[in-house]
Amino acid sequence: MKSMRQAGQGMTEYIIIVALVAIAAIGVYTAFGHTVRGQMAVTAQALGGNDTEEARQQTDDAGDEALDEAERAVSLNNYEP
Repeated sequence: MKSMRQAGQGMTEYIIIVALVAIAAIGVYTAFGHTVRGQMAVTAQALGGNDTEEARQQTDDAGDEALDEAERAVSLNNYEP
C-alpha cells in the first residue's frame, strides 16, 4: 500500500495537470472566443430542434473575421489597444 506521502504527491501532480489544461483552455477560448461561442450556439440550437442556418452563418463570418485579423501585420505603427 502506498504511503500517505506518495498519495499526496500523486494528487498534487494531478491538480497541477488539471490547472495547466484549464489555463490552456482559457487561452484557446480567449483567442477563438467568437467562433467557439458561435459553434456552441449552433450545437445548442440543433439539440433544441431549432433551425441553425443563421447561427452557422454568423459563426462562419466570425471565423473569417478572425482569420483576416490574424493575417494582418501588427506593429507599433498600427497598434490598437
